[in-house]
Amino acid sequence: MSAFFTEFLSQIAATSKLEWLAVVLAIAYVLLAAKQNSWCWLCAFASTAIYTWLFWQVTLPFQSMLNFFYMIMAGYGYYQWSKGGDEGTEKPVRSWPLWIHLTIVPVLLCCAWGLSKLVTAQFNSDHLLLDASIQLLSIVTTFMVAHKVLQNWIYWFFINLASAFLYFQVGMALSACLFLGYVGFSIFGYLQWQAQWNRQDETGNYHSAFERST
Repeated sequence: MSAFFTEFLSQIAATSKLEWLAVVLAIAYVLLAAKQNSWCWLCAFASTAIYTWLFWQVTLPFQSMLNFFYMIMAGYGYYQWSKGGDEGTEKPVRSWPLWIHLTIVPVLLCCAWGLSKLVTAQFNSDHLLLDASIQLLSIVTTFMVAHKVLQNWIYWFFINLASAFLYFQVGMALSACLFLGYVGFSIFGYLQWQAQWNRQDETGNYHSAFERST
């Protein structure tokens, strides 16, 4: 245990200023997203731009590509949220049925396995499978956030746990702590969105036929 804390403190002490900045911006993104504030996407753009470079430096190619994708999604997410719902109203929270999730997750994990095998010769890393799994699941979950799908927070809960483990393994303890914090934010975000979903259900303000059938 003492060896773990020694390694942890050593990694924190060696954290670059860029990583500190990326972490602060990432925290701002999650807090604003949970409160459904569109400015979250600006923080997301800046943070992911920094992480795109940082992850490439520690041979996490899928994390680097993922964060480049996040930069694009930041603009897409801002557009989706600012567009609002019908007749200029706030974009409603949606919910996907269980069978969709039971289909998505195994398919993505199989794709991640294939990707990790495909790039093994190009990258010298022991974490390619976990790296690729986090990337693919995060891409789908980001689309869920942009479209306000309630279950996105459940996905983030498990993605964040896996990410924290991965980042500590490559010497990015501060980012690992950030993602452990994200686990708590995932719960907070879910409760916030669940409350809106319940209000919509009570008022009949929004439920598609697809969602009512689940």
